[in-house]
Amino acid sequence: MNSVILVSIIMTLVAASTPILLAALGELVVEKSGVLNLGVEGMMLTGAVAGFAVAFSTGSVALGLVASVIAGIATAMIFAVLTLSLTANQVATGLALTIFGVGASSLIGAGFVGRTIDRLGPLFPEVLASHPWLRALFGHDIIVYLSLALVLGVSVFLRRTRAGLILRAVGENDASAHAIGYPVIGIRYAAIAFGGALAGLGGAYFSLALTPMWADRLTAGRGWIALALVVFSAWKPGRLLLGAYLFGAVMTFELQAKAAGITWLAPEVLAMAPYLATILVLTMMSLGRKTGRLDAPACLGKPFSVS
Repeated sequence: MNSVILVSIIMTLVAASTPILLAALGELVVEKSGVLNLGVEGMMLTGAVAGFAVAFSTGSVALGLVASVIAGIATAMIFAVLTLSLTANQVATGLALTIFGVGASSLIGAGFVGRTIDRLGPLFPEVLASHPWLRALFGHDIIVYLSLALVLGVSVFLRRTRAGLILRAVGENDASAHAIGYPVIGIRYAAIAFGGALAGLGGAYFSLALTPMWADRLTAGRGWIALALVVFSAWKPGRLLLGAYLFGAVMTFELQAKAAGITWLAPEVLAMAPYLATILVLTMMSLGRKTGRLDAPACLGKPFSVS
């Protein structure tokens, strides 16, 4: 395998991993605060359609990215109001949010199906990517580098900052955190907003960078993989990065196998590969001596009321 082909595979792997990494990183922060939001897929879809609609209408991909973040936050706030202020069941509300996102994105995107825009380009000048190996380092768009910076930032935030310690305390024991004066509901609202922002941005990466076009249900269930990835990573940002690129490698294998014309594997099997890998990883973890559930924040999914 020559260097050009290898670098091309690396570029494809990184691109396929980035939206999952963003969505999973946002959900990790949400779950660290003690909230379980299963609506990641819905938030990704609303971010994807909002980003594409604005980018197509204005001709600005940057505005499309901003719109995707706003749409993700707005969708996440629906979940936050229902679960935090009205103490609705988090699991049921998250599932409903996904259904809402699928329907809303289909409705809003009906007029954009099949339309295309200019792809989000590399961040660095083309001269830096003249050599194949330099391309592997400098040939990515800004969202790829932002996702890597966010992994480092979230890791430092959770481990090294006072605000991060407070967030973790709220997720581990919300009653004690409230007793010593921390605004549990406010902290969880902020965490959910952050998760929505990254989910929306991850969704927009599909419509603004990977395709770049709009198609119904464009994210193809990647939000569910992001949710499983949080468990796989044991709620650790560094392990989340490795897991995202692992799943990206599985998806890259699917694309490379189709491009190579491999016929002994049915196309349906290749399409199922990322989801089969998700089930396999979670099964292996559940059979291990230390399950993902034991690493989860103690208050995860439990309602909290000031009264």
